[in-house]
Amino acid sequence: MQLGLQNKVALITGGSKGIGLATAISLSREGAKVAILARNVEQLQEAAVQIANLTEGEVLTIVADVTSEADCQRAIEETVQRFGGLHILVNNAGTSAAAPFEQVGSAVWRQDLELKLFGAIHCSQFAIPHMREAGGGSIVNITTSAAKTPPASSLPTSVSRAAGLALTNAMSKDLGSAQIRVNTVCIGTIRSDQIEKVWKKRAPELTWEEFASDPRHDIPLGRIGNAEEAANVITFLASDAASYVTGTSVNIDGGKGAAL
Repeated sequence: MQLGLQNKVALITGGSKGIGLATAISLSREGAKVAILARNVEQLQEAAVQIANLTEGEVLTIVADVTSEADCQRAIEETVQRFGGLHILVNNAGTSAAAPFEQVGSAVWRQDLELKLFGAIHCSQFAIPHMREAGGGSIVNITTSAAKTPPASSLPTSVSRAAGLALTNAMSKDLGSAQIRVNTVCIGTIRSDQIEKVWKKRAPELTWEEFASDPRHDIPLGRIGNAEEAANVITFLASDAASYVTGTSVNIDGGKGAAL
């Protein structure tokens, strides 16, 4: 299948590790020019070397914080200045913040919404004019399956991610006439730094493969997923192969989610 990503320009927020880095590698392998954004300069530099070594593609690193509207604007401008345009935006920046409702203070609520919701809003606002100029584009918002069916003690993440679902659906309606597609992927349990910390804390005697396939995770496919598996779906949604897909969400959770 031809994905039509050759020489397309993509910006991935939270692109220095995990799903963001895996997505940058996947897009670069398909011929896209990628810009990765994160706050940690050392992690960004390491990620850029890894992408270049694996794909021989062009990589731009941008040190920025998506909770800053000015940083979002600068990131878009730097990407366009370097590569001459922008076709793909992957709003991936975010961390897990999960606690019972009564334990979440106002500052934590604001920080989470600024990072996961307003970061996506601001990056999208500044990216859209360049996508219009290019004749179209693709925005992929990264959310979680908990956004659809929030479990107990999942705040504030489940709420900010649920807002991301609504944002995706509404934006897709507004931007369809400009041929700008907006979709979201709902991430379940995927191998990450956080999951590895849980593994080493709860079951250090197990290998990763043993821990990942533990039946107590209650994942129908029988294992924890890998970042590359999420990146493959994100790459498809960003590509011309998904040219008639917009306003939708795709679960990447091994079948665990209770909602489509």
